[in-house]
Amino acid sequence: MGEHRPLFEFVDLQREEPEKQVIEVRKHEFAEIYRSFKQPGIKEQSSRCIACGNPYCQWKCPVHNYIPDWLSLAAEGKYIEAAELSHQTNSLPEVCGRVCPQDRLCEQACTLNNDFGAVTIGQVEKFITDNAFAQGWRPDVSKAKPQPYKVAVVGAGPAGLACADVLIRNGVQVTVFDRYPEIGGLLTFGIPEFKLEKQVMTKRREIFESMGIEFKLGVEIGRDLSFETLNQDYDKVFLGLGTYKTVAANLGEGVDQGVHKALDYLIANTCHLHDYPVETANYIDFKDQDVIVLGGGDTAMDCVRTAIRQGAKRVRCVYRKDQEAMPGSRKEFKHATEEGVEFVWHHQAESCLRDESGALTGLHCHNTADNSKATLECDAVIVAYGFRGEQPEWLKTSNVTFNQWQLVETSEHQGYRTQDKNIYAGGDMVRGADLVVTAIAEGRQAAESICRDLGVLV
Repeated sequence: MGEHRPLFEFVDLQREEPEKQVIEVRKHEFAEIYRSFKQPGIKEQSSRCIACGNPYCQWKCPVHNYIPDWLSLAAEGKYIEAAELSHQTNSLPEVCGRVCPQDRLCEQACTLNNDFGAVTIGQVEKFITDNAFAQGWRPDVSKAKPQPYKVAVVGAGPAGLACADVLIRNGVQVTVFDRYPEIGGLLTFGIPEFKLEKQVMTKRREIFESMGIEFKLGVEIGRDLSFETLNQDYDKVFLGLGTYKTVAANLGEGVDQGVHKALDYLIANTCHLHDYPVETANYIDFKDQDVIVLGGGDTAMDCVRTAIRQGAKRVRCVYRKDQEAMPGSRKEFKHATEEGVEFVWHHQAESCLRDESGALTGLHCHNTADNSKATLECDAVIVAYGFRGEQPEWLKTSNVTFNQWQLVETSEHQGYRTQDKNIYAGGDMVRGADLVVTAIAEGRQAAESICRDLGVLV
């Protein structure tokens, strides 16, 4: 595609990433740590792609992005065309370029990865979308034939937004409901700004609204609007509520006891920084405190790095296995280590140590490597063991069924239809806590099923 480039450019040009903000600055800032790639760097890194006949990167990506094709366009400086192509498979490419664990997905699968260093796919994805938006490009839905159908999407997280994107592109009227005052779900309220600045989602809302998607924010189903009314007023309903129930650590935890839930902590910090009117967000400041975070996933990394920026005097991540077994992104682990986070391996938290007043002073742990006991002194503990599904009260009167893990029973094989023929579901509330890009993929697939069932797609 396009101009001729040397066949073995990947040998002469090594893998590079954009510069990161210096440690002493970034440790105190809630801002994205990567500086933007300049256009020459984007062209050079994109040109390293060898355009495999069977592109493993594309198949490893849950939304199956046309990665070699838009890398080729980017190598030629055709950023608008690259962004247009990227949007054919991904509803939030600028988000995935920032928060996807490329080291476990597309870049891990890159043919060059082992011997020459993978193409920096994520940074190119981020650049081409940001650049296109800055030049005024917007998705063109003018050719979509208007349909007489209305679909309600409950949840403005990645699954819900992706579903709405595909629906509006097929001419279906769509309204997205969410209890939060801004779109994005955990993209806005759970993921800290050193990974995803909130202006990214503000811009995305503007773009979606320009496409014709309607948002009704600050509206909680079951409180502000009954599900029965929603079901009656719309032809189909998509549920993309995510998973918010914290996996307990069984430490007798409570906010007043110095033990905190990871998601509550992250959401409250974001609301504090941006003055979002979220009633349940109780801000916690760990300045000058000794903080321990339990868990080894990306949420745990978000918590330790947030505590560092709040000025905690010491931050440790306690994990029951070793570094290799950590489920989170290796890139996030590296960032946390650079910023001063300490890691305590092979320790399983068992109970809290408290003084006579009941204040937390330490954590009793079991060493899983040598079966010994240890006590770690601390002022606060954050539990980041993951999240589980939870059936909303307002869904209990519907025909939607849940499995033993309180996740909605549906699947890709079923077209993400639930037991109720008019209700669909996707994302974390179907598969459990997973990746942003996986939720996007399922939201898009559910939208296609909705369109087929409405006779819009055949």
